[in-house]
Amino acid sequence: MSATTDHPPRVIISGAGLAGLFLGILLERAGISYDIYERAAEIKPLGSVICLSPNILPAIEQLGLLEEVMAFSKPALRNTFYTGELDIIGKTETLTTDLVGYDRILFARPELYGLLVRKTPSERLHMSKKIVSFEQDQDGVTVKFGDNTSVRGDILVGADGAHSAVRKHLYKTLKKQGLLPESDNKEMNRGYISLVGTTDPLDPVKYSGLLDEDSESFYIIGDKNTPYTWVTFAVPGNKICWCVVIQMGIVEVADEQFKSSDWVPQENRKMMDSIRHFKTPYGTIGDLFDVTPIDRVSKVYFEDQLFETWNHGRTVLIGDAAHKLLPSSGAGAVNAMQDAVLLANHIYDIKPTGFESIKQALGGYKAERYDAIKDQYPQSYIAAKLIYGHTLWERILRQVVFNWLPTSMQMKQLLKDTAYRPQANFLPQAPKRGTMETIPQQPSKRVQEEDAKKRAAASA
Repeated sequence: MSATTDHPPRVIISGAGLAGLFLGILLERAGISYDIYERAAEIKPLGSVICLSPNILPAIEQLGLLEEVMAFSKPALRNTFYTGELDIIGKTETLTTDLVGYDRILFARPELYGLLVRKTPSERLHMSKKIVSFEQDQDGVTVKFGDNTSVRGDILVGADGAHSAVRKHLYKTLKKQGLLPESDNKEMNRGYISLVGTTDPLDPVKYSGLLDEDSESFYIIGDKNTPYTWVTFAVPGNKICWCVVIQMGIVEVADEQFKSSDWVPQENRKMMDSIRHFKTPYGTIGDLFDVTPIDRVSKVYFEDQLFETWNHGRTVLIGDAAHKLLPSSGAGAVNAMQDAVLLANHIYDIKPTGFESIKQALGGYKAERYDAIKDQYPQSYIAAKLIYGHTLWERILRQVVFNWLPTSMQMKQLLKDTAYRPQANFLPQAPKRGTMETIPQQPSKRVQEEDAKKRAAASA
């Protein structure tokens, strides 16, 4: 039988991405010991855009970070879809702030990473720590790194992205034991390749709209002779985030890029040179390329897979390590941070700390979270086909949605999607904003027990 203690569990977090950093900040506030181990020597987030929705902003407000996040953000109130010749296909708008309480906001990805790193105590963040293996038993988990060092703790969290080393090692072990579902043996689906970047500060006279308080997103969808989608977003600092998306199996250059192992800037430049003439509301996409440093341009696969196995023993997966969604719905960052919130809630409830209570908590996290993630996959597939797809069927779908689908149906779905807003149970709840009702979440068992003891003591 494993030993138990009244001390909170010590948490080892693999990966200093959004999920790992946000989880660390939550555990810091909960008074739970943790350390974050990142394989890279320094954090270099992609130069793309992040969209945060009301689904995560209340949790950010709980941590006292909302004002700082809003300082580098712009409200994302409208989307306009164009043909490659800049003829308008259709427009969509978000729900009103009076109804939902928060705006959807856009900003450059490095801004949020910088904020989360600043809020993480430096002694908790360890760089150049590549996990090579780990072993877990009744009394703890030992993680071994590529530099021949190791660390021992009570819980290991794999927050290390779509190609998670924690997940790979865990699945390898479970497969040998005959415990891994067949679906978790499959490779992730790869349907699209994207180039993403953020410009240097631009002249607002030349690039209109940069000084607007809100940001309009422009999606330009090429025809069958130009089967690409390219997107621009204005972000604070007079900058423009852009991305170019290519559907694999449709464009030869996409398949060539997929086969190539050469990810150097010169290869990105080669692709960029071939599409410089594409039109945007700001001029050509080449005009934006020219004011974007090539070392801030990244090539990204749009991958997706929902893994069945999120936890085993003392190990648990969050973010892209557990579920990779197509970025068409803009929910990747939100989901990673929501995972962190709910996992922190379940870790907080561990008392006493022992093998059985840890397994129960990690299993409870998956049970509470899994269906909310699973429900998003059909929507992400349809959104990807609508925005990035270039087969005949996908072009027909686009015409149907933009010309015949009632706006009321779109708004009804948005309202449903916006109602899910998990918060940290161990912190004061964010004030209710907006008139809509939100989905209640599981209360903290520990908080309930402590409140009951207080009431009993008061009445004694």
